[in-house]
Amino acid sequence: MSQSPSVTLYPLGGLGEIGLNCMVMVSGDDMVIIDCGLMFPDDSLFGIDVVIPRFDFILANKHKLRGIVVTHGHEDHIGALPWLLPYVDVPVYGSPLTLALVGKKLEEHNLKDFVTLTPVAKNQRLELGVFAFTFIEVCHSIVHGYGLGIETPAGKIVHSGDFKIDRNPMDGHITDLDAFARFSADGVRLLMSDSTNVERDGFSLNEREIKGALSDLFHKATGRILVTLFSSHIQRMQEVFELAHDTGRKVAISGKSLFSNTEIAKELGYLRIPPDSTCTLDDLPGMPDDKVVLLVTGSQGEPLSALSRLATGEHRQLRVHPGDTVLLSSRFIPGNVRAITRLINRLYKLGAEVLYENVQAIHASGHAYREELGIMLDTVKPKFFIPVHGEYRHLVKHCRLAVSRGVAPERALVIEDGNPVTLFADGGIRLEDAISVEHIYVDGKGVGDVGQSVLKERALLAGEGLVIVVMVVDEKTGEVTLGPNIMSKGFVFEQQYSHVLEDAKCIVWDIFENIPPGNPELLKERIRSSLRRFFRKILERDPVVVPLVITL
Repeated sequence: MSQSPSVTLYPLGGLGEIGLNCMVMVSGDDMVIIDCGLMFPDDSLFGIDVVIPRFDFILANKHKLRGIVVTHGHEDHIGALPWLLPYVDVPVYGSPLTLALVGKKLEEHNLKDFVTLTPVAKNQRLELGVFAFTFIEVCHSIVHGYGLGIETPAGKIVHSGDFKIDRNPMDGHITDLDAFARFSADGVRLLMSDSTNVERDGFSLNEREIKGALSDLFHKATGRILVTLFSSHIQRMQEVFELAHDTGRKVAISGKSLFSNTEIAKELGYLRIPPDSTCTLDDLPGMPDDKVVLLVTGSQGEPLSALSRLATGEHRQLRVHPGDTVLLSSRFIPGNVRAITRLINRLYKLGAEVLYENVQAIHASGHAYREELGIMLDTVKPKFFIPVHGEYRHLVKHCRLAVSRGVAPERALVIEDGNPVTLFADGGIRLEDAISVEHIYVDGKGVGDVGQSVLKERALLAGEGLVIVVMVVDEKTGEVTLGPNIMSKGFVFEQQYSHVLEDAKCIVWDIFENIPPGNPELLKERIRSSLRRFFRKILERDPVVVPLVITL
């Protein structure tokens, strides 16, 4: 079996979580990366900006790398490229819109002049080493995304990309099932398919239904309309501009990412703005509220977004007016629910009416529901099936769906990040030894320098606070010349608990008197451990204790 031509899949992210999508394919001396995404941190990752895959395996084999293929322009598929591309010299392939968004990210990191971005068209066939990719159009919440038909030495593989099946599409945004069927006609060894919405039965809402619901709201609203959405949802933006024009309103944009993406989409012809349907923020003071639509960032409650600044009264040019209608036309990402809920409550306090997915059909998921996933399985008819893009329960349920659609139980495989799988041309399959895929945390300019121990300390600081003990000791005499002074940050209100801090000083004095002179490290360790025991006993709190013993 080992002599048979083979291809090995190395999942570096996206199998076991939503986001971080990155799949590496290797056959002999050729390697290709499919997507290179990031994941935004949850509340437990204090101070972390983004999470990216671990690239050790790629860098160890970069002499084999023939290219990077990106399926579409969402952050969870392109967001980690700026951290990989400084170390590899290969082209990035994708649709023109996808690469325009990639280019914008590379500009921000001063990398664009050093990377080759090569656009590919739908149904185009691209050879990269022993692999050949056919780009198949799919419908998603960003236009011009692709699924992939991949010819390999071990047979054909289909990667669905992120997709949905819109049964009544607008503007030709379709998932080209005929193209998937043509590619799969002579047999597909493996299907890898998007698992995000496998728990939702039936079909997802289509964009035509969403536009109908938005149209009703635009015609009924008597004040301003504020719309927030993902800044990459070009099709939804098109609907907002058209509805504003139909109802005699003008659209003003607030938010850097929205403004940037609308300009990119206009240049590429994906966004067609009706004439005389836009205005600037400076034009708004002289306009009646019923003639205004504001397109703003902040769909996930981001603290510095335009909508969040509006809700807190900190926006430089805008204020919420009583009677405003705010449309949150996007899904609530699970880790952001609390921030979004706070935002909604603040907007209601200011007199706005807020509508969102749970109370009004103003957002349609870009990911296939269960019946649509079944249609993809029926179309491709794979011999093997591996679910991707989902948390573990999604992967398990998607495998069960595949079995119900005709895939043999032993050929529906749940694998996680770091679990390579090899397909052989003679029909065999083998699970390989796991590789390291521990996530990398990006904190400011630091990449990978924050690990679990630092995060544990940050969690303690956030939950219990900090106590600093300062002492200055004369090196010659061994006497204390300053202190001990005890400062509390985020631990207790010092005036109310001054007696506790005084008792803590007495403990420090006792420790100092029982430690031989000239051993400041032992002194610091004893202070740290004794004060933590003391605070746990007296206050049932466990702050971070930092002793600063300075010898002069």
